[in-house]
Amino acid sequence: MAVSDEDVRHVAALARLGLEPDRVSQLATELNGILSHMDVLAAVDTSAIDLHERGDGQGMPLRDDGEAQLPLAHGRETFAPASRDGFFLVPRLATHEDASEDA
Repeated sequence: MAVSDEDVRHVAALARLGLEPDRVSQLATELNGILSHMDVLAAVDTSAIDLHERGDGQGMPLRDDGEAQLPLAHGRETFAPASRDGFFLVPRLATHEDASEDA
C-alpha cells in the first residue's frame, strides 16, 4: 500500500492541519518509508513465539492488589460539575453535536 500526495492532503484536511504545499510530497515519501519498514517487520515469522511468555519462561509477574488506596486531596466533585454512578458528566463538545438535534 502506497501513500499518495492526495492521501496526505486528505488526512491533513481531516485533521485540520495547515500543511505547506511543498511539504506534501516529502510527507508522502516519509510515510511510504515507514510503511515499507512495517512490511519488513510483518514478514518476520513469529509463529514459534508465545506472546504471553517472557524470555525466561516465567510468564508475566503479577502483584497483589491489597494495598490501600490513597485518598484524594480534593473530592471528586471538584473535578467536574456533575457525576453519576462514579463517572464524571461533562458537556458534549459543540463539534460533536448533530445539527438535527437542534430542530
